[in-house]
Amino acid sequence: MTILYGFDLLGTLVFAISGTLSAANKKLDLFGAYFTGFITAIGGGTLRDIILGNFPVGWISDINYLIVISVGVALTFLFKKHIMTLKRTLFLFDTIGIGVFTIIGIEKSLSLGIHPFLSIIMGLFSAVMGGVIRDTLCNDIPLIFRKEIYAVACLIGGILFIALNSLGIASALNQFITIACIIIIRIICIRFKISLPVLKY
Repeated sequence: MTILYGFDLLGTLVFAISGTLSAANKKLDLFGAYFTGFITAIGGGTLRDIILGNFPVGWISDINYLIVISVGVALTFLFKKHIMTLKRTLFLFDTIGIGVFTIIGIEKSLSLGIHPFLSIIMGLFSAVMGGVIRDTLCNDIPLIFRKEIYAVACLIGGILFIALNSLGIASALNQFITIACIIIIRIICIRFKISLPVLKY
């Protein structure tokens, strides 16, 4: 769990940076940027824990999340121009983040006796709902509702995790395979511009 926890904090940092960048692009003040970065980083996990009735929610019982979010917001404000040049690195960390959040959501749900199928949904919520809240606050169409393959990668990774778990694959190996699967799907879809059909009227 130590490695997964480290990736969880890393994903939280990147999500906080993502939210702060969105706020900066909308020219929000420091409080608005911090709030947007904060809600982007913890929104999905908080919503998951509320739905599952799991209290206190994750970040309430661990001050490290608040520290990491604060660092992410501060770094973005101080080095925005430099961070904007690291799009590929941020993309990789973001993808690792959604993979880790998906796994954490699934494992927490399973530990509470939730059906595996519904656990996949909770894993998806953990990974993408922070971004949905971020885009909604910034008056943008949420990323998961656009053409880019994002939520679907989490769903496929979640299904793979449950399948391997049912086969008795060791937890650490299962986590690694699932995260790698989500990363590969995201990279392939971006590289070859693969997307879901768009409804047109």
